[in-house]
Amino acid sequence: MSDTQTGIRVGHVGVVMVPVTDQDRAIDFYVNTLGLELRADIPFGDGDRWVEVAPAGGQTRLALVRPGGQGDPPGGHSRVAFSTKDAEADHAALKASGVDVDESVMRMGGPVPPMFWFRDQDGNSHLLVEDTQAA
Repeated sequence: MSDTQTGIRVGHVGVVMVPVTDQDRAIDFYVNTLGLELRADIPFGDGDRWVEVAPAGGQTRLALVRPGGQGDPPGGHSRVAFSTKDAEADHAALKASGVDVDESVMRMGGPVPPMFWFRDQDGNSHLLVEDTQAA
């Protein structure tokens, strides 16, 4: 459907919300382990915080949110896929850092790039996919 049919003009995905139990631990994981930038850490309301992280230079951000009464609980498949230039090297580095990663990098052959799942401190599963176009 084009924007003339709906009147909506979505330009890009801005923020993907990832539920976490402890925002400080999540910042430590996403910034210090994955190497993302802390883009926002803003207090609001009655003790709440809005926390965003993103890859350096990346447009789409992850909001590390505490689950509310209506929100999803932590520990599920986030459906977030990160891009990397070297899945094998990143798999080894994350494993060496103690991150819960799949046993090995998936290699399906053909046009399917190497990839693996890893879990954050709350068990949220993310996919790391090798960008074969970047090589």
